[in-house]
Amino acid sequence: MTGKNVVVIAGPSGSGKNSLIREMQRRFHTIDRLVTATTRHPRTGEADGVDYHFFSQEQFDEELGKGTILEHRFVAALNTYYGIYAPDLDARIQAGHIVFAQVDIVGARVLKEHYNATTIFIMPESLSQFEGRLRVRNPEWSPKEFAARIKITEEEVRVHAPQYDYRVVNGDGALMETVDAVIDIMRKEGYNLA
Repeated sequence: MTGKNVVVIAGPSGSGKNSLIREMQRRFHTIDRLVTATTRHPRTGEADGVDYHFFSQEQFDEELGKGTILEHRFVAALNTYYGIYAPDLDARIQAGHIVFAQVDIVGARVLKEHYNATTIFIMPESLSQFEGRLRVRNPEWSPKEFAARIKITEEEVRVHAPQYDYRVVNGDGALMETVDAVIDIMRKEGYNLA
């Protein structure tokens, strides 16, 4: 596929990815969200095919064998697999949607290679500002967990962010400006925003 139908939105936890995607969906009826596959059980209120495609380990392995899961990762702490489920993505594209995918750098590369995705990394304004945002958002985190999250964020910003096509800063209270920047990128890249 060579059209412009997929956008990767990546960034540290708490960078505003979900808020950005929700605002894009509010503004444009053709924007949809990629629903990934997972081996974890649904939480209360989650629906299969809406929040995730919930597979047993056997089903996930079968889909991997068929090649319908393009990329996957195992989260050891959760004993859970997550993956890009091609049938979901293809169906959304066939329906005429632009699909926003929240994936890591490996998933971004796969989607760029197979779907000509534009990859965008949402950057914190500064690490100190971002630390403050995380502390307010997650007061239940222990100092050890907080330090681990900050270390992951530092690595993502230093190592992964330069590998994306674009980097957009999302400062505190600047979501609308961030959304406008993403819209400008999409228009420049040839997406049909309707």
